[in-house]
Amino acid sequence: MDDFEYKLFRFHFLLGADWRLCCRQLKMDKGVFFHAVYRIQQKLGRAFRELTPYPLFPLEEYFGVTEGRDRSLEPARVLPMPRVETKRAGLRPPLRKVA
Repeated sequence: MDDFEYKLFRFHFLLGADWRLCCRQLKMDKGVFFHAVYRIQQKLGRAFRELTPYPLFPLEEYFGVTEGRDRSLEPARVLPMPRVETKRAGLRPPLRKVA
């Protein structure tokens, strides 16, 4: 990796900065940022998987990316509570101080 890619790797993957902060710090636009991130993932993905004696596995947890659909973000199936009809009396504030 060159110096630019290492800075981006450090900010985004190691320090956990989102794309907006990285773009502001490194003075780049969104498209350049994501293309650089994809290049870094491509370069380092195979090296991390084939690391000996122990690979960094699963890669999704290290890079913060999940393959397919992330089930934890889907809303749970919640049944609505049945409505209970009650007669409401109007709000009646006290007119004088009760001793």
